[in-house]
Amino acid sequence: MTRILTALFLLPLIAGSAAAHDTWVETNTHIVRTGDAIYVDLKLGNHGNEHRDFKMASKANPADGTWEVISPAGDKFDLKSVAVDLGYAPKEGFWNAKYVADEAGLYTVSHTRDKIVNHGHAVRSIKSGKTFFIASESLDQVASDLTGFDQPLGHALELVPTENPVAPLGPGKPIAVKLLFQGKPLADTVVSFIPRRETLKEGFDETYERKTDQHGEASFTPKSGDQYLVVAHLKQPEAKGEGYDETAYSATLLVIVPERCPCCGE
Repeated sequence: MTRILTALFLLPLIAGSAAAHDTWVETNTHIVRTGDAIYVDLKLGNHGNEHRDFKMASKANPADGTWEVISPAGDKFDLKSVAVDLGYAPKEGFWNAKYVADEAGLYTVSHTRDKIVNHGHAVRSIKSGKTFFIASESLDQVASDLTGFDQPLGHALELVPTENPVAPLGPGKPIAVKLLFQGKPLADTVVSFIPRRETLKEGFDETYERKTDQHGEASFTPKSGDQYLVVAHLKQPEAKGEGYDETAYSATLLVIVPERCPCCGE
């Protein structure tokens, strides 16, 4: 009986944690040779330290939303059709998909989810995630003038790079984004630039966090190479609807910062 009561007590807490997790998409590398495969993960986590880490927590369900690669020509490929489950248990691990980049240029990986979840009360959870990679004929000579990264995809809450998030990029070069809500710049909102190998301090971390300006823009200049998870959140308690009494948004952008710029080697 004690075990049953404990389990019943924990159910809303577990549901609340799941609602607060962010989803993100992550590639095994940021540059591949044209014709080679890239491997894309769909992950769910970063519930620790006020949603500012890479720690895995539970597992996203690809069927709950969209997960696709957009080619330089604008063609879309549904990654759900080739996804494999890398978790041992239903709520552990993550999903992985293989994609062969036959065309040279800049690719976008996009994920969205819109689902009503139990967060102690019913919450409409709207999430989006993006990352980018380049397919190049030569890994020694990567183009630095590729375009398309700054085009919004129409996500409800969306992080849009204002500088190329793949190349040129490296220590000393900024990760710069614009935060959009319903297609319009969102000012005075915290954007976290989370390195995989660092722990942000409690509260607002001046080193790794910024507030968007009046144009919805924020930037961070890394001092060393790493994987960076750029994250923004927005809650709207007044946004109620049938079956839910609050709406919570999150947007993520995964950026791989190399130790040296792939274009110039600096």
